[in-house]
Amino acid sequence: MTKVDNIWLEKLACPRTRCKLVQSGDWLYATDPDSRFRYPIRDGIPILLIDESEEVSQEDFEKVMQQADQT
Repeated sequence: MTKVDNIWLEKLACPRTRCKLVQSGDWLYATDPDSRFRYPIRDGIPILLIDESEEVSQEDFEKVMQQADQT
């Protein structure tokens, strides 16, 4: 797993919802609870393309958001 620098995470946003992103593993998760999108990180590069996004389940989204709150 490649950690995206916090400076970049502060500047990056979900291309669909424009909300903040948080990292979990090799994914960046949009923090919007209504959409629940995630975007892959490949070779250390966030792929913030709508076509590359996936919608995650409510349960997975909540788990990632809880982990993000603890850090």
